[in-house]
Amino acid sequence: MQRPGTIAVHGGQSADPTTKARAVPIYQTTSYVFDSTEHAAKLFGLQEMGNIYTRIMNPTNDVLEQRVALLEGGKAGLALASGQAANAFSILNIAKPGDEIVSSSQLYGGTYTLFSSTLARMGITVHLVDSTDPNNYNEYVNDKTKAFFGETLGNPTLDVLDIERIAQIAHDNGVPLIVDGTATTPILCRPIDFGADIVVNSLTKFMGGHGTSIGGLIVDAGNFDWTNGKFPDFTTPDPTYNGLVYAEAFGELAYILKARVHLLRDIGPALSPFNAFLILQGLESLHVRMERHSANALAVARFLKEHERVSWVSYPGLDNDRSHRLAQKYLPNGASALVGFGVKGGYDAAVKFIESLKLFSHLANIGDAKSLVVHPASTTHQQMNPEERVAAGLGDDFIRLSVGIEDVADITEDIDQALACTS
Repeated sequence: MQRPGTIAVHGGQSADPTTKARAVPIYQTTSYVFDSTEHAAKLFGLQEMGNIYTRIMNPTNDVLEQRVALLEGGKAGLALASGQAANAFSILNIAKPGDEIVSSSQLYGGTYTLFSSTLARMGITVHLVDSTDPNNYNEYVNDKTKAFFGETLGNPTLDVLDIERIAQIAHDNGVPLIVDGTATTPILCRPIDFGADIVVNSLTKFMGGHGTSIGGLIVDAGNFDWTNGKFPDFTTPDPTYNGLVYAEAFGELAYILKARVHLLRDIGPALSPFNAFLILQGLESLHVRMERHSANALAVARFLKEHERVSWVSYPGLDNDRSHRLAQKYLPNGASALVGFGVKGGYDAAVKFIESLKLFSHLANIGDAKSLVVHPASTTHQQMNPEERVAAGLGDDFIRLSVGIEDVADITEDIDQALACTS
């Protein structure tokens, strides 16, 4: 078994058989020629795997799917047009109107809205719980529950998810655990190793790494038993494929293939092959960048902790952080790039700090090679009401940094001069 640094460079690819090209080619095509009418019929009937139409599959995307699946330690992956599409599909693949999900409340703002509003309009209820106590998941379990959900690092509060304990509770109740690993990537944490069944990632962030391409990806561990009686869509015939039964036909690949040939076929958030190509370029340096991101972020967190203009700092790599114990278990090789802190003076001081930065870019993204900053309460989590923001730990003084891979001395100097402007 190759190690992550090697997989990030080589996983899922060999030299192009026709041209011998060493780099992954961009297969910029909508469709593919069939060998015969019999070949076409078998492809459409899922009796044979192969390329039909780029909305459903593409050779460039296939390398990306294989590479990320290998990095995560899963059986197969599905690339999609965005991380939001990946989160939505991970739920829609197993839940229908009347079903319920239990999720951590420590979520990226877009996921929070998806769960609290959009899925609710589809008839899927998502119960949001404080995941710092895994037992909270049990409070909302019933016969309609289809999955548990959480983020490796709650964004932006940076609580480390106790994946192993929550996976155990999920499995005791016969449901899968879905984990969003965007903030850590499989370089720092592989949720499947701790019992997670499905992992989703926004490729837009660290995996792409350069702020150029939007994408998302679902990885299936291939371990969950979809025939346990709770998931009839996997064990009853699909009339759109002549009565095919996913669990019987595909076994451990049933979840990811159902998402591909049902949801992606019908809803269509396909990833552009060109974006897949760009994200593959980012993946080749992922292991190097995550090490630098984590080292820089730890140095920044320590600097902020001692600064007179800072009231508090949240970073799991700090010895006194409330998630440090879990970080030692789940993030032994670094706690990633995100640092949260409170500036003295509240909202006005936070605005002054952000607008005084020179090196940091003020925008709504994380995981770029460049250092980024945002004020979550007024941007990414603005849709939450004041009570929800307070409950989530998002006060007006809260600032989120995504620490880049620049020279750390330049990063801390920029922070220091901007904090000086808040006094």
